[in-house]
Amino acid sequence: MSTVTTTGKSRSNAQMTFFVCFLAALAGLLFGLDIGVIAGALPFITNEFQITAHQQEWVVSSMMFGAAVGAVGSGWLSYRLGRKYSLMIGAVLFVIGSLCSAFAPNVEVLVVSRVLLGLAVGIASFTAPLYLSEIAPERIRGSMISMYQLMITIGILAAYLSDTAFSYSGAWRWMLGVITIPALLLLIGVFFLPRSPRWLASRGRHEEARQVLDMLRDTTEQAKAELDEIRESLKIKQGGWSLFKDNKNFRRAVYLGILLQVMQQFTGMNVIMYYAPKIFDLAGFASTSQQMWGTVIVGLVNVLATFIAIGLVDRWGRKPTLKLGFLVMAVGMGVLGTMMNIGIASTAAQYFAVLMLLMFIVGFAMSAGPLIWVLCSEIQPLKGRDFGITCSTAVNWIANMIVGATFLTMLNSLGSAHTFWVYAALNLLFIVLTIVLIPETKNISLEQIERNLMSGKALRDIGSR
Repeated sequence: MSTVTTTGKSRSNAQMTFFVCFLAALAGLLFGLDIGVIAGALPFITNEFQITAHQQEWVVSSMMFGAAVGAVGSGWLSYRLGRKYSLMIGAVLFVIGSLCSAFAPNVEVLVVSRVLLGLAVGIASFTAPLYLSEIAPERIRGSMISMYQLMITIGILAAYLSDTAFSYSGAWRWMLGVITIPALLLLIGVFFLPRSPRWLASRGRHEEARQVLDMLRDTTEQAKAELDEIRESLKIKQGGWSLFKDNKNFRRAVYLGILLQVMQQFTGMNVIMYYAPKIFDLAGFASTSQQMWGTVIVGLVNVLATFIAIGLVDRWGRKPTLKLGFLVMAVGMGVLGTMMNIGIASTAAQYFAVLMLLMFIVGFAMSAGPLIWVLCSEIQPLKGRDFGITCSTAVNWIANMIVGATFLTMLNSLGSAHTFWVYAALNLLFIVLTIVLIPETKNISLEQIERNLMSGKALRDIGSR
């Protein structure tokens, strides 16, 4: 290949890498924005529509209901239409949902609008990492997936900052509507992206797959070698449902993935994400400004603590990091509940309560937040990976919805102290479940994990050599 041609291909490769990064950032950012934005908007929505605590829970949890439906349907959608057009549908739903939320004349329309946003989030949370893993060059594939996860936390922080800026005028419609801008950018960006070469090959469109890879990779030889690998891997047919019915060992992996997602959600982290201003109110910070800036600090700590997980996961391993994280969360929630039981009267007590809250967030962001997703992708055998991850992702959003739909009811029926004690007790239970059931998968190949699982080894031992 001539120098000119090689230079031209490298330039094309660099441009496509930029678009992949752009997509990763925007899809993750939108995911985080839609999770975080409701925390700041909810107090103003409550005042304008005069809604009950139960209706507030529906406003929050309706998005998670839509996300569960979107996650279940996105597997079929990405298979039939391809990853690119699935992302396009998600982007359109982000735009429609954001606009309808901003112009909602009543709480019923707002709930339906948030279901639409949930569908978009469900599609994005399934399809974006899948597309990135299939289209990004091997040298940046890991960093792209990691950046996607990081951008979710940055999106949450950006939503909190936006909410705080609009809170001075009480402009909750702008809080919800401003998300339309990155949603439109995502939609425009997806138009310029190529189809997934793996999806094209799976439909027998090998020449198109070769052309895409030729555009993406530095040399024609790299493109040809990767297409050969894709063809080889496609010989292993996905047989999720039939495998689930026929193989008890695969069922164990699916159930473990579901349990992991339930554990992640019932730590209580999303209670903090969705109801942060309410919790700061309980901690004695009465003014809207204090509550909103407290929420921003929550988002910032969440972003920074995610880097702890990135640094520890391959050094300490999954299990030690999870156990430490659950312990930190249990202590944070337990002490916070105890302080609310005693009464938070002094300024020093208020700030100590905030410190406990931030300690809880560090515990989550360094452990259960990212590591549950890592484990769920590692424990599923290749033949049933799509099915297993679809099941666990859908359960994540269902559990998320249950948490969002019950917190205010628990506060009203149990009281704030007992509510936080419940979450502290759950985190202690999760330490036990981690010891008894969760495997250590550090430095173990996916093929070895699969062999151990299918040979009938105990779940906690499927990460052994």
